[in-house]
Amino acid sequence: MLNHFPTYFTNKAISVYCSGLLIVTLLFLNYSMSLVWFVFGLVSVCGFFYFSNRLTISWGKYEDKTFARRIFITALVIRVVYVLFSYFFFEYMTGSPFEFCAADSMGYNGEAEWIVMMIDYGDLTPYWAYIGGGYSDMGYPFYLGIQYWITGNSILIARLLKALYGAYLCLLVYRLAFRNFGESTGRMAGIFVMLMPNLIYYCGMHLKETEMVFLTVWYVERADNLLRSHSYNFMNIFPVLILAVSLFFFRTALGAVALMAFFTALVFSESKLVGWKKKVSIGVWLVACMLYMGGTKISNEVNGLVQNYETNQESSMSWRAERKGGNSFAKYAGASVFAPFIFTIPFPTMVDTPNQDNQRMIHGGNYVKNITSFFTILALLVLFFRKKNWRKYVLIIAFLCGYLGVIAMSSFAHSERFHLPALPFALILAAYGISEFKNKDKLYFNLWLVLIFVAMVGWNWFKLAGRGFE
Repeated sequence: MLNHFPTYFTNKAISVYCSGLLIVTLLFLNYSMSLVWFVFGLVSVCGFFYFSNRLTISWGKYEDKTFARRIFITALVIRVVYVLFSYFFFEYMTGSPFEFCAADSMGYNGEAEWIVMMIDYGDLTPYWAYIGGGYSDMGYPFYLGIQYWITGNSILIARLLKALYGAYLCLLVYRLAFRNFGESTGRMAGIFVMLMPNLIYYCGMHLKETEMVFLTVWYVERADNLLRSHSYNFMNIFPVLILAVSLFFFRTALGAVALMAFFTALVFSESKLVGWKKKVSIGVWLVACMLYMGGTKISNEVNGLVQNYETNQESSMSWRAERKGGNSFAKYAGASVFAPFIFTIPFPTMVDTPNQDNQRMIHGGNYVKNITSFFTILALLVLFFRKKNWRKYVLIIAFLCGYLGVIAMSSFAHSERFHLPALPFALILAAYGISEFKNKDKLYFNLWLVLIFVAMVGWNWFKLAGRGFE
């Protein structure tokens, strides 16, 4: 059983990335990226794989408290440094502390400033009228508005708080993975989350993803603790329900999946893990919560999401194909295309296509996910077929597969931003997959590297050919 991330994997992953980057650049030389995106990609990929190897070895000797302190402080330093760097980087590149094509970030910022004005006037009535009883996406701008009111509209403080949430996220992942899969797997998972470029990246942006991922993992960690504990009372159940409800204020589908994952775990978990008395006791609270929400606007939003997902995906793909600068091949995409690759996508954008600087900036992080998804898939195969003990880990599996299933059927299946709530759980399973790796699995890993290499080249051809570039 492996208790670290071996150089066998990390060196090969770095080599394939560098080879793919070189081949894509040479094949599409007229559309090569700016040097700055090469640097971002190399730092992301080499940094993740090199340090995940070194730290899973060197930090393995620490006591639990020492490890927890190390991972929190290191994660906080990494994120604070990135927040400060990205603030001035965006100022230099875009003329403002916001990312490229920052419509959503600017929208949240403007809405938060408006909320501050209304608080100062002592009247939030215009805001309640503005949201019209809608819940999804309301939580973050309102939270940001309260934060602005306290900090004097400080963009930098808002992002430094994101760094704090991101650092604590690593601790939550460590605890969750430790409780489910053991100490060494928990440490690997915590280090992976600490180093994951995509999770660091959003600390430097004014989007809701960092807070949303933090709340999601906190919810699953508390729900898992509730299911595995010997004590189940109002004080244990109430925080789980509050955290679940809070997710509806960030993304409707996320809240629905969170509750369904809890319900699935309650039903399918082993009886010696969750006895029938606990299932009935917790189930009563859960059903009561669902019945209450059944008569609210939240229920209407969930129903609308379920009824319109197919139409929304088709219309979105058509719009992407027909818009100015869009990709004409997008109209052929859909759930049948995305679903088989949902654990792995998106693939890295390594060519210069219009208005996609954000995708080029994060391309290294997407490649890291492409590689770690092999171990996530391996973990699922081990749990379902090799060991057949998946019922011990239903909550994590149900949330990961449920959320990615919803994303696969949505219009955001290839948007890495929308995959983010599932990423910590995918990394937990990836750490477990590494711990269960056998010599006979090496062939499959090497074939996976070939597949990812081909996919990188093919994806970047697709990006250019679909836009008519030669």
